[in-house]
Amino acid sequence: MAKWVYLFSEGNADMRELLGGKGANLAEMTSLGLPVPQGFTITTEACTQYYEDGREINDEIQGQINEYIVKMEEITGKKFGDAENPLLVSVRSGARASMPGMMDTILNETVVEVLAKKSGNPRWAWDCYRRFIQMYSDVVMEVGKKYFEELIDEMKKAKGVTFDVELTADDLKELAGQFKAEYKKVLGEDFPNDPKEQLMGAIKAVFRSWDNPRANVYRRDNDIPYSWGTAVNVQSMAFGNMGDDCGTGVAFTRDPATGEKKLMGEFLVNAQGEDVVAGVRTPMPIAKMEEEFPEAYAQFVEVCNTLENHYRDMQDMEFTVENRKLYMLQTRNGKRTAFAALKIACDLVDEGMRTEEEAVAMIDPRNLDALLHPTFDAAALKAAEPIGKALGAAPGAACGKIVFTAEDAVEWAARGEKVVLVRLETSPEDITGMKAAQGILTVRGGMTSHAAVVARGMGACCVSGCGDIVMDEANKKFTLGGNPSEAL
Repeated sequence: MAKWVYLFSEGNADMRELLGGKGANLAEMTSLGLPVPQGFTITTEACTQYYEDGREINDEIQGQINEYIVKMEEITGKKFGDAENPLLVSVRSGARASMPGMMDTILNETVVEVLAKKSGNPRWAWDCYRRFIQMYSDVVMEVGKKYFEELIDEMKKAKGVTFDVELTADDLKELAGQFKAEYKKVLGEDFPNDPKEQLMGAIKAVFRSWDNPRANVYRRDNDIPYSWGTAVNVQSMAFGNMGDDCGTGVAFTRDPATGEKKLMGEFLVNAQGEDVVAGVRTPMPIAKMEEEFPEAYAQFVEVCNTLENHYRDMQDMEFTVENRKLYMLQTRNGKRTAFAALKIACDLVDEGMRTEEEAVAMIDPRNLDALLHPTFDAAALKAAEPIGKALGAAPGAACGKIVFTAEDAVEWAARGEKVVLVRLETSPEDITGMKAAQGILTVRGGMTSHAAVVARGMGACCVSGCGDIVMDEANKKFTLGGNPSEAL
């Protein structure tokens, strides 16, 4: 019988082809003794088999998944689907080559009322549940996320608040009900409550996302073979949204824009990882984490040093702090600009971590043309009057007509127009528009947001977190510095 599933403790970094990049690195971090929430990885071969079986998970693979759920219960001391002591898991994709945001992620949740009562934190429980309904509906059942985002915006407006974190437990409970009603309205059936049905639906969704349009675009641009498939990682949850003693962040061991050797990243208190990556709130610099959680920050710095020395390359890491305790959720070789890639390669040689031959091999020849990207004239920049402040997420210079959707960016570029894509925040669905635009400007998000990471990877100019913009996406216009701008 083939082995389709591996505990994190059964793998290592050399098993990337079988476990995918995320799974292999979770296994490697586990072997290094780092604080990783435990779980298992369903292999890339299982993904290939899923497509060979007509997009179905066969009985043998399902049987092994059920077997490893039991092993996960033994590790955590919790029971999957149990009302009193439920095992909550995340289900995340992980191809052997990094494809940030190109495939789907969902979270699995069980009996929210029990969680609210036992934890003494009903706001956290209902926040988890509304997130789960939203993600499951979008990713698994392909109910468009914009419907849910509109409901959230309407709720915030009605309550007179700016951020999701300001909504109360009762607000979130009401939102969950609205989300379920929207689900039933679109699909004509009730939202599923059986946790095993939810889990298998999530795993199928990750396999299916290997063949979604944005993943196919990214693969073509980065020469990633379709035959590789994606692994699926089922991992016990760490919660950064339980209160002010929790948080989540993304960080790099070196600056991905310049290559400078310094810890660089962003952190949000009382939030989950998707809040940072999606740019829903503009996060604080990673240094602020030291003020909020000094012990977790000190441990995180040690982990960063361990990982960079172990992988001998700049690392891009995701982490969560739950009740002031650090959990590592991911590490990978970080995306970087061409300039940063050259500097990092040279510095690693100087630091004795790489040979000259290894350093040369680290540079993708296709990225060297990024060193010739346009820049603004220094004298003109000095004479210009700023109308807003933001973050230089990916270097370069760009100018063009403003567009507000990925579809418009593609359409306008096809007829020879130079455009700049302006969004509240980008999402994986915007990949074609980001590729077509001369530059990307976002209202929300920071240096580790989706827009920033993807733009750096594709060598595009990106400015993120321009909070001075007052956006009106519905009417395709915004105001900045008192000057209205709109699509032509």
